[in-house]
Amino acid sequence: MLEIKDVSKSYSGHQALTDISFEVPEGGIYGLLGPNGAGKTTLIRIINHITAPDKGEVMFDGHRLTQKDVVNIGYLPEERGLYKKMKVGEQALFFARLKGMSKNEANRELRKWFEKFEISDWWNRKVEELSKGMAQKVQFIVTVLHNPRLLIFDEPFSGFDPINANLLKEEMLALRDKGTTIIFSTHNMNSVETLCDNITLINKSRNILSGNVDEIRKEQGKGRFALTFKGSPERLLDALQQDIVSHEIIVPDKNITDVSTNLILKLKPETSFRDIISLANNIVELESFSRALPSMDEIFINAVKNANQNE
Repeated sequence: MLEIKDVSKSYSGHQALTDISFEVPEGGIYGLLGPNGAGKTTLIRIINHITAPDKGEVMFDGHRLTQKDVVNIGYLPEERGLYKKMKVGEQALFFARLKGMSKNEANRELRKWFEKFEISDWWNRKVEELSKGMAQKVQFIVTVLHNPRLLIFDEPFSGFDPINANLLKEEMLALRDKGTTIIFSTHNMNSVETLCDNITLINKSRNILSGNVDEIRKEQGKGRFALTFKGSPERLLDALQQDIVSHEIIVPDKNITDVSTNLILKLKPETSFRDIISLANNIVELESFSRALPSMDEIFINAVKNANQNE
């Protein structure tokens, strides 16, 4: 659906993007991640044809992206852009017409979405009367209304309570299942794990990690295991000292008696996990032993930290 090829962009001496390349498969949810100021918003603006790259190109559905392709893109920016003095329904119709929908079609589809999002009673109210969450619902509806082939959401859950955030997630998954391609920019790594098929992580204008979420977690989790046991973690760690790279003890509540300890181990490449099980069985009462895949939050933090250290 979308291919970013060696894209670079600078502003007044600030390098916003440096040779960024990745491909967004059709019909999935693609996470565009990175710390604040990494270059994500600049790239999103380039994809939306708001600005142009200094170098490189963006390919859309096999051809170079042009202004004509923008009608097939829906963009929900992090900074919302509703006109506060206009009535909600009137403004939604205005944006729908800008995307090429007829008045009757736009009115019909908007009424369906307003009912689904439980905001029908606000059709004739001014935007300035809406809460932040309700205004975001309106912008989400306007973004997806014309059924674009590519949707770009920049921090779409900001300001939403858990119930409405879950409603939005369900709608995103439903759109994906209908074949819509979605680019999803967020700092919420839990959402990345539950929603995204693939990701690109940008740090200080450069792409430092790209790939399938499951494959990245498996790769980053090589040699990483979780043990649950009863007994002394100190004695066990003393015995394992020569076989592990690092460890993390998840401390149990000391007010609860007879509680198990959870221990995350990173084994040295030459260490067999079967040897670890055998050794642990001789020291503690081992209850479980399993692979411990890192969370996307851990992967994000470590990737950025390593990139900064290697500069």
